[in-house]
Amino acid sequence: MPRTGGPIESTLTAEQGVWKWKQYFSGPVLFDVLCINTFQRLIMATIQVALANTRIPLNRQESLEIVLETMKAASSGAATLVCFPECFLPGYRIGTKDQMPDQEWLNGAWKIIDALAGKLGISVILGTERIDEDRLMITARVTNSDGTFAGFQDKVQLDPSEELTYAPGFGRRLFHSGELIFGVVICHEGWRYPETVRWAARNGAHAVFHPHFDVVENDQYIPVQFADPTNTFHEKASLCRAAENTCYFATVNCAIRGSSTTSALVDPQGILVAHQPYGKEGILFGEINTEKATGLLAKRFKPESVYE
Repeated sequence: MPRTGGPIESTLTAEQGVWKWKQYFSGPVLFDVLCINTFQRLIMATIQVALANTRIPLNRQESLEIVLETMKAASSGAATLVCFPECFLPGYRIGTKDQMPDQEWLNGAWKIIDALAGKLGISVILGTERIDEDRLMITARVTNSDGTFAGFQDKVQLDPSEELTYAPGFGRRLFHSGELIFGVVICHEGWRYPETVRWAARNGAHAVFHPHFDVVENDQYIPVQFADPTNTFHEKASLCRAAENTCYFATVNCAIRGSSTTSALVDPQGILVAHQPYGKEGILFGEINTEKATGLLAKRFKPESVYE
């Protein structure tokens, strides 16, 4: 599984890291309290996240089983947060003949996921759906690392193909996972509506997570590289969303043969940190350094120059 990391891995505690750092110095004069504080700050600013590039489930029960298995694997890999693709539980409905929406089943599944999150101490961004006053909405449900429910981020900007099946949500919000502040934009929003990402960065998000699902038309196509010039615009947009807002952008897809996109993490300079091989099932681990995610360019935006 692709990973990122600096000279000292983020799985070290601050105390272990300080001791390793101390070994590089020959005398006590150079190794003072300032050095210790600086290194501890660096360790605490680095957060490991997991992007679940999972197979497409055959049914809703399998989707729940995959979620639970992936949460355990992400926790074992030292991730403090795991993000799943769009509508992963119970499954994306466009182009399928799946069962009718079942809020009671979803409530039970969410309860199981929350309990495991609390046991593992891991935050979860779950691509799912929900029914609100007879309106079926695409949403991301966030669970805190103590197993409590953090809230929903509904999909506000639907793809035109989704409008007969789903209803749009309303409003945006931020979430927290330890030191990490993050927002969520879902599929079409992140590709076509950069304002959704900018809102999160302007309001303090270090990272924006982007659960999505790619409907494949040609399963023989395999990109040669990330943001391949001959590919669609989508992965180029991922690089732009990060660079134009000085924040991390984490995009998450299923492992789909022929998909034009894969799961990837992009840093605040718009540089690819890591990506999952196309169509390969697995977990992509990556590190987010909150001190690098300043939101500088997003905060410099002058809305009065654009909006009346």
